[in-house]
Amino acid sequence: MNSRAIWEDRCLSVLRIVFGFLLLQHGTQKLLGMPPQEHPMALAVGSQMWIGAVIELVGGAMITLGLLTRFAAFVCSGQMAVAYFQFHAPGGFWPVVNHGEPAVAYCFVFLFLVFAGGGAWSLDRLVFKHRPSMA
Repeated sequence: MNSRAIWEDRCLSVLRIVFGFLLLQHGTQKLLGMPPQEHPMALAVGSQMWIGAVIELVGGAMITLGLLTRFAAFVCSGQMAVAYFQFHAPGGFWPVVNHGEPAVAYCFVFLFLVFAGGGAWSLDRLVFKHRPSMA
């Protein structure tokens, strides 16, 4: 594996870890109240918002760790698409106007991870001993 491919694989892991951890924080904030927010949400168990928060918590943790990355990223990408179209798009066409830029960014980064996998520093690589070819 050449030097460029090694760094691409490592940077893929960094991207996965950062975006997974960012999503994880949304889940912990909604479900556990950490970090604290100015206007806490009271989510009814089983509601759509609660299910979304569970996806953010569990999916964010899985993506951060690189565990079943492709599956978790697929679910989280879909959740972010739903969040965008249900909660942001009705506020206008442009994401910068409807405040949907984070949902769009998460959606497409997670969609990328569906195909790219977890990278060098992932539990997938450790557990499944799978090294994708970096051509």
